[in-house]
Amino acid sequence: MPTDNDNHVDRRTVLKYAGTAGAVGLAGCAGGGDGGDGGDGGDGSDGGDGMDGGDGSDGSDGSDGGDDTFELGVTMGQMDSGLDPQDHAETNTEIIVGQLYEGLLDRDKQGGIIAGLADEWERTEDGDVRFMLRDGLTFHNGDEVTPQDVRYSIRRIVFEDVGIASPQSNDLGPVTEVATGDGQVTVSFDGYNPIAFQLFATNGPVVQQSWIEENGSDYINRNANGTGPFRLANYESGNQVVYEPNEEYWDGAPEVDELTMTASSESSTRVNQLLAEETDIVTNVPPNEVSRVNGSDVATINSVPSARIIFLQMRYDVEPFSSQQFRQAMNYAVDVESIIENVLNGFGNITGQPTLEGHVGYNPDIDPYPYDPDEAERLVEESGHAGVEITLQTPIGRYLRDVEIAQAAANQIDSLSNVSCELQQREFSSLVQDITTGNIEDKPHFNLLGWGNGEFDGSQTMTPLMASNGALTILKNDDLDALLNEAETTQDSEERVEILQQANQLAHDLAPWVFMHQQFSVYGVSNEISWEPRADEFIDPDTATRQ
Repeated sequence: MPTDNDNHVDRRTVLKYAGTAGAVGLAGCAGGGDGGDGGDGGDGSDGGDGMDGGDGSDGSDGSDGGDDTFELGVTMGQMDSGLDPQDHAETNTEIIVGQLYEGLLDRDKQGGIIAGLADEWERTEDGDVRFMLRDGLTFHNGDEVTPQDVRYSIRRIVFEDVGIASPQSNDLGPVTEVATGDGQVTVSFDGYNPIAFQLFATNGPVVQQSWIEENGSDYINRNANGTGPFRLANYESGNQVVYEPNEEYWDGAPEVDELTMTASSESSTRVNQLLAEETDIVTNVPPNEVSRVNGSDVATINSVPSARIIFLQMRYDVEPFSSQQFRQAMNYAVDVESIIENVLNGFGNITGQPTLEGHVGYNPDIDPYPYDPDEAERLVEESGHAGVEITLQTPIGRYLRDVEIAQAAANQIDSLSNVSCELQQREFSSLVQDITTGNIEDKPHFNLLGWGNGEFDGSQTMTPLMASNGALTILKNDDLDALLNEAETTQDSEERVEILQQANQLAHDLAPWVFMHQQFSVYGVSNEISWEPRADEFIDPDTATRQ
């Protein structure tokens, strides 16, 4: 698990030569977000309309024999919701803007903390955290990166009165103030923040204050002025993003001469584009396509257990989901192991708590809910909601086999004698707008969602999704709030783990989710390139090289 005392390592050196993460649990505190999903994590408005990004013939196969130009194509399931790096909460947008913007710290491919825009960091005697900026940093427009820009960036994320109500407001912890000094920034918190460096290694993209203040939201979401390894060359909303290398990048310009990111919600379309050598990296290859990719002579499968958990969330404040018994019944009604085996071909690990194995706070004493339709029917009767009709909403093409997973779960619930369940498929761009609204009353009653925890710390799933003040919460429980508040402030790491384990047990019992599985990141990768995936789902084309 990364700690406050991790060695300070430059980003490119580690990322370029690190191998595939063998297990997601090697590191400790989403994303390049999902984050998280974070987030993802959870996942601001996606803005992607499920289009396939044009005709798929972008020619970015990295194997143009006519010249030495290294063109690289990445095809995902959805496009972005805009280029403002601080006004989103979904992983696909984080991947797209993460080529352009960076934070003070970063992560290697296994999740360890490494240097970013700051090359030194420390915790002060009074519990604050201090970052020393590396010399010579510039934004893409050539202006110097200043401590004042960093201060503004943090405050814009945390405090609504600075400019936006950022969906990332929980991502840096309970920040109270940010002070600047000579080449440095000091961040203060409401109490002790035990995972401050873990949070800043995943979150907190830095923007230029003057550029943000001089431009409106529409301009900021269609243009970019960051510090990242790539510069924006062309942006077509909902279609594609084209990048060129940042020749002034502090860690050296990437080898890639042109990067193109597109999307197709149809997994078969993505695979066909890969095998036709029209793109180089595709996400979420479905299990039934794995043998076809591996059997080709142009691409191979590269998979890694991800930091993303898939679940069916239920709003606590509406019937029948206001009943804990009914929510538990839904967990007994879904045969998760069968879904992993038959829908995902084994590409998944069953879960029974919000925290994935290997993440800080995971409780090894919690068993997943067993498949027991008789117990499910008994609990439905006890809840007083026998005969109820419910609808499960699912995104289309956002997660690995999301529609098929949701259909299987809905069918199993519908097979109960006292519950009827229908499935509603929705474009992720539409569904996520409802999920990320600030009002719980506007959220779906029952929906499939995935959350990427790039901090590898249990609090960073439970706090945003289950705490009463969480940015994406569907639950209110005073006991859980108290445990999460205590975990945010304790300075004893062992005590903190025990607190989070208690919180996971309570979350298991409260059952605000139908706990499903840990998602595997299954990529198809062209044989023309060498690239290894990260455990946190962030895609880093600047580490790709030609074979």
